[in-house]
Amino acid sequence: MHNKPQSNSGRLAFIDWVRGLAAVIMLQGHTFNSFTRTDLRDKGPYMLSQFVGGLPPAMFLFLTGITFAFLMDSQDKQNVSAGKKIWAAVKRSRYLFVIAFLFRIQLYVFGYPTSPFNEIARVDILNCMGLAMLVFAPMAVFTTRERIRLCTVLGVLIAGLAPVVTMINTASIPWLVRAYVFPDLNYFGFFPWASFLAFGMVVGGILRVVKHEDMQRTMLWMMAIGMALAAFAHHLSSLPYSIYPKVDFWLDSPGLITIKLGFVLCLLALAYLWVNLASAQRWSLFRQLGTTSLLVYWVHIELVYGRWFGLWKESLSVAQVAVYTVLLIALMTLLSVLRTRYKSVRSFFGAPAVPEASRASGD
Repeated sequence: MHNKPQSNSGRLAFIDWVRGLAAVIMLQGHTFNSFTRTDLRDKGPYMLSQFVGGLPPAMFLFLTGITFAFLMDSQDKQNVSAGKKIWAAVKRSRYLFVIAFLFRIQLYVFGYPTSPFNEIARVDILNCMGLAMLVFAPMAVFTTRERIRLCTVLGVLIAGLAPVVTMINTASIPWLVRAYVFPDLNYFGFFPWASFLAFGMVVGGILRVVKHEDMQRTMLWMMAIGMALAAFAHHLSSLPYSIYPKVDFWLDSPGLITIKLGFVLCLLALAYLWVNLASAQRWSLFRQLGTTSLLVYWVHIELVYGRWFGLWKESLSVAQVAVYTVLLIALMTLLSVLRTRYKSVRSFFGAPAVPEASRASGD
């Protein structure tokens, strides 16, 4: 397949496209989780919504890993000292921790006096990102090619050790440490979620070393690898035996991590082909939401789980929740457009508002 050369902005806009797709999946998952009637939660629509809704955290962590690798690669090219490289990575981690705590404080204030105070320290996906980036900050001292190899190994180790970490007796470990480190269905612990950030750093490094003319071929290989990983992991997970004494598929299974990784790789490849070959100059809902995903995440949590629509919590039919979901996506899109194009809202359906050349959102 041959295509005329694309600009760097077109080359990297597909990352925002995937981030926006993750945002839409997240919006529907949280809406169904908050508003669907309890007697409908064992039915197909709700179960499908929650099954698909489990993918966005992996997507967000993976894409954060890509932009984290971009940061380290840019530091390499500027020939800065090792200490400054690590400090730049630590500052990115610090930023996410600050945002995470401000977010939880805002939820507590808006929910006062019914919201529990310990929710401020809740380990959500932003906290997981911050910790993972802090742990991986020393990767900045390596070259991009070295980082690709090292992060591959680290990603496999984190995913592979998750069932082992689960078996550790945590009775004497403070709950906050448990929430940040250990697998838990209520939190985003380092094990196994940080593996997605590591694998994202691998792909981010690859995107920086692959020549432009080889990008399409690389993406096709990425899609093939993603499909193979998902199929292989699904096969292994269905076997009646395991190398682990105990493993919970939905909590700490390396198989589930690999299946999700395979899906994310396929989505990334499809997004690249779509953005660069089919819709480079069209306005895109996914790309729009992807450029403001943090804002969308912040606002929608309050609208979905806050007290604003408390009368509807766990009381709507599937059709009613679907309507609410569409309205919420429309509202988040309007908010995103106002954020990125507040100087010229009339250009809403014009060329997509992609961040400055050679950068992806979050780079």
